[in-house]
Amino acid sequence: MNLTAAPRAVLFDAYGTLFDVFSVAALAERRFPGQGAALAQLWRDKQIEYSRLVTMSAPDARHYQTFWALTRSALRWSAARLGLALSAGDEEVLMQSYLALQPFPENLGVLQALRAAGVPSGILSNGDPTMLGAVVRHAGFDTLLDHQLSIDRVQRFKTDPAAYALGTAALGLAAGDILFVSSNCWDAIAATWWGYTTLWVNRAGLPMDELGTRPHHVGRSLADVLPLLGL
Repeated sequence: MNLTAAPRAVLFDAYGTLFDVFSVAALAERRFPGQGAALAQLWRDKQIEYSRLVTMSAPDARHYQTFWALTRSALRWSAARLGLALSAGDEEVLMQSYLALQPFPENLGVLQALRAAGVPSGILSNGDPTMLGAVVRHAGFDTLLDHQLSIDRVQRFKTDPAAYALGTAALGLAAGDILFVSSNCWDAIAATWWGYTTLWVNRAGLPMDELGTRPHHVGRSLADVLPLLGL
């Protein structure tokens, strides 16, 4: 891989990278005072745990459920774990909030700069197509992204190689010519193993995962994408 050459396209993770999964905490706090942040964190952790469980437990897709279904199940478990009385109304309001997650403030400008420079870009996400379409439209990003790639096509969640293969197939480029951007270190590392050039957007200032592999680049915001493309 030639890291001196600028990548020719960019793929973004969606949840946590383009869209703030913890923006649901304010709504959760209004529903469950004093528990909003805890519910948001536990919900996210269980959502990812379930996605790994259904993928790792069989070599085929026999246990597959959509990310929307797993997100609902994770919410129910998290509320029960915290001893919260989650009504049907509470559940639906919180689920709908996942279709309107807040984008991080710098993201619009970054996507506009990529579009102006003619750099192909897209999302590669665990989210199913309906979820992704809704949150992308809500943020006003639908005219700025060339691809919305969902693992639903292969029914294998990240970090399965079949998920990352969707990006190279859609863009028609070698993995090393694509910059894969994620705020999740585990996602960036798995994408590095697949062969992408990678950027970990470490907004929270977390330590590097100790797996013997590092993302090629580490930044603190999505704006760190642009210098890597010479923009």
